[in-house]
Amino acid sequence: MGLPPPGLAGRWRRLFAGVLDLLIVNVAVGPFTWTSWSPVWDGSRDGTQPYPVEHTFVAGLVAFLYFWLLHAFWNGQTLGKKLFGLRVVSEFGGRIGVGQAAVRQAVFTALGWLCCVGSLVDLGWILFDPRKQAVHDKAARTVVVNA
Repeated sequence: MGLPPPGLAGRWRRLFAGVLDLLIVNVAVGPFTWTSWSPVWDGSRDGTQPYPVEHTFVAGLVAFLYFWLLHAFWNGQTLGKKLFGLRVVSEFGGRIGVGQAAVRQAVFTALGWLCCVGSLVDLGWILFDPRKQAVHDKAARTVVVNA
């Protein structure tokens, strides 16, 4: 399995970088998270009724692309990681590829869909792992290091 690269990122800096990234994503996707009303047939009333439709798919897509593309093409860094002096690398210290970045973000997203429990387990794993890897890091074979 090899030794991890030197300079593993601190847990607190990683947390604050992640919070900043989530704030950036939330501001960016704000315009895409509106509610509209679509007519839906209501058989009990023999007519259509307005039904609220949330437009969150686009917001989720923007968030996925933000993390995936920045990690893959911007030296393993998002804006938050850049500000806090962190970057994502492969387990052995090399640059992560497009596929690794996609796997990393797909696992993070899938675990987030598990009613927040998945996210807590994913991120809580960092506290107990000697290499400070979250579950999505383990799945993609990445670590977060000081830049």
